[in-house]
Amino acid sequence: MKTGAISFNSKEREMEDNPMQSSNRWLEDLSNGLGHQLEAITLEGLKIVKAHKGFVLCDFVVSNRISDADGNWHVGAMATLIDDVGAAAIYSYGGHIKASVDLNISFLSTAKIQEEVEVEAKVVGDKGRITSVLVEVRRKSNGELIALGKQWMASHNNSNKASKL
Repeated sequence: MKTGAISFNSKEREMEDNPMQSSNRWLEDLSNGLGHQLEAITLEGLKIVKAHKGFVLCDFVVSNRISDADGNWHVGAMATLIDDVGAAAIYSYGGHIKASVDLNISFLSTAKIQEEVEVEAKVVGDKGRITSVLVEVRRKSNGELIALGKQWMASHNNSNKASKL
């Protein structure tokens, strides 16, 4: 499993000061081609529509770079997007680097090249060092659910306090 989806180096302290801005900036950077090549290609063109603590809503147009042989959004690319947007929502909630420990995705439909979808991630559980997020991918034209991701991420940070949602 990949670590926390947010890459930190000398900027880590700055990012911890404002987790919401940091997670938004991270997603925007990926959608503009910065970061790991796979994630940059997968999230290219992602637009953050609304974000607040523990919540991220994005618009996304499926590009031909992330399609399968039949012109459908490749499920691997969809899984990467779900993982990353979910990680951004969790980071905005707790401000800690986390690693995916469980990622379950139900693929209910597909999207075609140039189809617009919306991706909504919201933190639904917090057990201190482990946080859960629900990520829905919906067809923008009619709201049909395309995929549903359930993700748990764990932190190595001992200062993370348990809270009730």
